[in-house]
Amino acid sequence: MSGVEVVVAPVKVEIFSSPSCDRCRNVLAVLKTVARELGPKHIEWREVNVLDELDYAVELGVLSMPAIAIDGELVFGSHPSAGEFREALESRLKAHDGARRSNE
Repeated sequence: MSGVEVVVAPVKVEIFSSPSCDRCRNVLAVLKTVARELGPKHIEWREVNVLDELDYAVELGVLSMPAIAIDGELVFGSHPSAGEFREALESRLKAHDGARRSNE
């Protein structure tokens, strides 16, 4: 090993919702808990208000709320279960770790 620390960017999670979406708030709380369990240094969490960032939401293909993008890719067009969300994040984290290892 070269002694140089390779820094891996966290997995970027974006939750698309609006302030008036009650279902979004409920789902958001559950998914945020899952993300916290995986570690804040591994997950970059961003809540996107579609009313404020409509063009960005449309660009990603968001058609309903809540929708979830991971690393800039729309992964869930509607709310996933906590297990599905965890599985998607763990898969992304493994991919990020694999990229880090190949750079060492």
